[in-house]
Amino acid sequence: MATTNVTIRMDNEIKKQAEELFNDLGLNLTSAINMFIRRAIAEQGIPFEVKKISNEETFQAMLEADRIARDSSIKGYTDLHELFKELDS
Repeated sequence: MATTNVTIRMDNEIKKQAEELFNDLGLNLTSAINMFIRRAIAEQGIPFEVKKISNEETFQAMLEADRIARDSSIKGYTDLHELFKELDS
């Protein structure tokens, strides 16, 4: 199997911590990255849950959006022109 080089940038301290962790597991950084990529391909996605909540304001906005999406009494729009027409009224 032919191989190729891939260059990535990462914080020095993160690289150091990752190398220490993977060395403890009997791996080097290249092997660990290859394992991650192979697993992502096998699962057709990131092989772990990815979530980020930036701050409390963002979290509250997400909760509000979820509440609005589930509230049948709030009018929704499927036509952008209809929405703009009502906004102009």
